[in-house]
Amino acid sequence: MPDFALEQNYVGPVAGVDEVGRGPWAGPVVTCAVILDRVTFPADLAAQLDDSKKLSDKKREALFEPIKQNAEAFCIAEATAEEIDEHNILAATMLAMKRAVEGLSVTPAAVLVDGNRRPDLAVPLETVVKGDSRSLNIAAASILAKVTRDRMMAELAQEFPHYAWERNAGYGTKAHQAGLASHGVTIHHRRSFAPIAKLLAE
Repeated sequence: MPDFALEQNYVGPVAGVDEVGRGPWAGPVVTCAVILDRVTFPADLAAQLDDSKKLSDKKREALFEPIKQNAEAFCIAEATAEEIDEHNILAATMLAMKRAVEGLSVTPAAVLVDGNRRPDLAVPLETVVKGDSRSLNIAAASILAKVTRDRMMAELAQEFPHYAWERNAGYGTKAHQAGLASHGVTIHHRRSFAPIAKLLAE
């Protein structure tokens, strides 16, 4: 379970950063930076945090507002499908992470980033593989990013109802593929991704 052990290595506020949505065929990649106060963050809330992928939709939704209300600072950012096509998915993810950190109302003394890639930041930075299972700040960021992106895709699904984005969040499921076959590519699809590029070339 995540804790504040990694954060204890630094003096001052530490931000955790995570992303969601690198794999989908449609929609933005969403990132979040979170600073939790190691002293005042409620222990009962901390005990419920984990890698967002290990939590149910219902549990993530239930944690969303309490995390925001108890965080010292947080910022959610994104890179659009257009930016993903322009820069590639990895560079777009790093750009969105940079936006999230720079959008914080509190300047962090250090940043813990989930994974092994380093966004271009002007503060001390540590990459943490499986960070959302190790750091409470990263776990909180993963939950806020995941809930935000799922809500965004559900909203887009109301405008583009043929792709089942409210269920698949833009991943290439059978329902999504069926929608592409019958209704084609939308402005929210990532045209640089191989399955979409192949459809456009046909």
